[in-house]
Amino acid sequence: MIKLGLIGLSIAQSRAPSLHIMLGELYGRQLSYELHEPRDASPEAFRETLDTLRSQGYSGCNVTFPYKQIAVKEANHINEAVRLVGSTNTLSLGDAVDAANTDYTGFIRGYRGRLGDMPAGRVLLIGAGGVGRAVAFGVFELGATEVLVYDLNEDGARALADALNASGFKASIVTADELDAAARSADGLVNCTPVGHYKTPGNPLSPALFGGQKWAFDAVYTPLDTEFLIEADRGGLKVVSGFDLFIYQGIDAFEIFTGIEVDAGKALEMFKQKFEISSNLI
Repeated sequence: MIKLGLIGLSIAQSRAPSLHIMLGELYGRQLSYELHEPRDASPEAFRETLDTLRSQGYSGCNVTFPYKQIAVKEANHINEAVRLVGSTNTLSLGDAVDAANTDYTGFIRGYRGRLGDMPAGRVLLIGAGGVGRAVAFGVFELGATEVLVYDLNEDGARALADALNASGFKASIVTADELDAAARSADGLVNCTPVGHYKTPGNPLSPALFGGQKWAFDAVYTPLDTEFLIEADRGGLKVVSGFDLFIYQGIDAFEIFTGIEVDAGKALEMFKQKFEISSNLI
């Protein structure tokens, strides 16, 4: 039995267990995938939960809000994606703790799966949190020339832009007054905020701003067809869904945990059919 899990807060509705158990069934592996919520958001509470998983013989765990940066400090080894992004969502557990970031690799695979070799170009990124940070670094693997970062927390936007520039990339922050012009000048529009989720409906951009860009990505995937992606499609943009990121980051994590190479296309179709996932856009 391969024991896997997820550490985070407010994770009761996570689809990660369904995905990993399905992948286990697909490849004939018995595995469990349990949800673990530490007592609070502190590093100490995360460490206690991680130690419990290790003592119980877990092979690995995923990490989500608010522990993705905290978890890096618990790792004995980090890969290049973690070094770049500064956070981890995937820990392999054994004699040592190895950290990876499959938000980064999963976004890259999802983008290429939808858009092939199309360069990302000039990108407006809305939302400088954990996923936004992974996507911001990821687009430079996809031919981005510049990332314009907007966040309601201007200090967060500046910290991400500074990190990108320090790594040799080109980035700058965008203020609220500059947001419309930045959207019109971009090749790619990216939403990495919760706006558009069932619980926080809406669109972080005015519908009038969609059109003339080449592509769009929305990290939100409940619902699959967010207002952001609907307007992007209406404006003639090619779209990458948060569901793509969910599937590919999960596949990448499963491959790390088990050493099994997954047929991504087969897994994607199986998950969509099994859980009746429907979309007019993807």
